[in-house]
Amino acid sequence: MKVTRAALPFLPLCERLLPGRLAGLSVALLKATALEIAILAGHLLLYPSGITQERRVPAPAPPADGAAQLPAQAKPPVLLLHGFIDNRSVFVLLRRSLAQHGRQRIESLNYSPLTRDIRAAAELLGRRVEELCERTGAERIDIVGHSLGGLIARYYVQRLGGDTHVRTLVTLGTPHSGTRVVPFADAHPIVRQMRPGSPVLEELTAPAPDCRTHFVSFWSDLDHVMDPLETACIDHPDLMAENVRVTGIGHLALPVHPAVANGVRQVLDTARPGEPSAEHNDDLTVA
Repeated sequence: MKVTRAALPFLPLCERLLPGRLAGLSVALLKATALEIAILAGHLLLYPSGITQERRVPAPAPPADGAAQLPAQAKPPVLLLHGFIDNRSVFVLLRRSLAQHGRQRIESLNYSPLTRDIRAAAELLGRRVEELCERTGAERIDIVGHSLGGLIARYYVQRLGGDTHVRTLVTLGTPHSGTRVVPFADAHPIVRQMRPGSPVLEELTAPAPDCRTHFVSFWSDLDHVMDPLETACIDHPDLMAENVRVTGIGHLALPVHPAVANGVRQVLDTARPGEPSAEHNDDLTVA
């Protein structure tokens, strides 16, 4: 396992301008909370636009010789997977950023807000991934999952053989070890599966010696949905995994903040298409 703990400093001047570390942290928390509220308000406006499933655009016709594989220099398709009780509209800004930097094939998958089992959602994801590979001619794709979406994608990759189709999995604020936040939400079965020690999370601790996918987890030091915060880190001896610490923003900001989008692009551009992702340097930084 390779773990990189690099920070994305969104509030670098707080502690310089205010006396004491506590004051700096308090201002950072207030700013992050204000940003979360603003993002929530904006997302509520966009939410209706993402309720319906995305229309699947047919891939261009293959050459006359029947070859269907992507050209060697092409970047793999990216599949975006949203979090709990959300939809694809959360990725509007990230998707635009990826498209502006050369990603020609970006798609989103909506799973039902009534989904009651991570395993079932992972099977649905698997069918979509295989269909995307067949439709585009790509051998492997990249996945970006926010919150629960990252956990669903990890289960598919690690437990359902999805590593044969997924080159890189990027997770944003995903409770890899389970979160204890909002205890009264345990009435929902999928929330119970996200609790520490749940059977689903125990399955993800099982050996995975041949897993080919490269994992990168972005986790925030002001993410109130993660309890404890480090639960959003991937810690598994058999996985090629990195953890990138983000400072100064909360849970909702992870899929929309420009600096995180830049970090995601760097991760996805590291590996060569069609090959397992290369390891990042220890001094991975995101401007």
